[in-house]
Amino acid sequence: MKETLLKTEKLCKSFSNGGTMQHVLRNIDLELYKGDFTIIMGASGAGKSTLLYALSGMDMPSVGAITFGGQAISGLCSDELAVFRRRHCGFVFQQICLIDTMSVMDNVLAAGLLVSQDKKALAGRARELFTAVGLPEESWRKFASQLSGGEAQRVGIVRALINSPEILFADEPTGALNSRTGLDVLDTLTRFNEQGQSVVMVTHDMRSARRGNRILYLKDGVILGECDLGRYVHGDMERHEKLSAFLTEMGW
Repeated sequence: MKETLLKTEKLCKSFSNGGTMQHVLRNIDLELYKGDFTIIMGASGAGKSTLLYALSGMDMPSVGAITFGGQAISGLCSDELAVFRRRHCGFVFQQICLIDTMSVMDNVLAAGLLVSQDKKALAGRARELFTAVGLPEESWRKFASQLSGGEAQRVGIVRALINSPEILFADEPTGALNSRTGLDVLDTLTRFNEQGQSVVMVTHDMRSARRGNRILYLKDGVILGECDLGRYVHGDMERHEKLSAFLTEMGW
């Protein structure tokens, strides 16, 4: 039986838009499991990113409960949430937001030092992660502004993993990359997942979605359905056909 990592109960998120309430998430009951590569899909405006931000503690729900490892996080104050995110979550975004005036290594260490003051140990882990994502040593001393988009995203992944998070959240991590570079990023995320890293990724791209073992489809703030693809196997056409049939059924 899979171990539950994160759970929501009756999760709702609403915004006031010109005096009218806009209900973005509606009574979502969801369990995320340790070691899964969970994909969140849906049309534009379905609530995908809003759900991701709520699950990660970056945004608070209007109503409902979120528990992580048995700890209720939906009632934490902003400072407590910041500590929770630093210790338990990693984030990879479409816009990578590295600090251009800092070196690649210093960008990563800055994130690590928010949790640990052991700079030597952090630097050692950073070197291991840079090697794992295929970023050569000569790039570690570059300024972030000197990197290509693909290199910057790999640094973003290292930064997200430097504190050994239980769960890695990714919001359209290949959206701003070309096809070849995007594939490299997907390969990197897949390798870490195969080593046990739990991943939750928002995407609108079928190629990216095929990397997940569990697909959640959102429509109008509700989980309309889900699909179990099993573990990723390169070149598995049955996997592609199963996902295509599921998305067609969902009206994608």
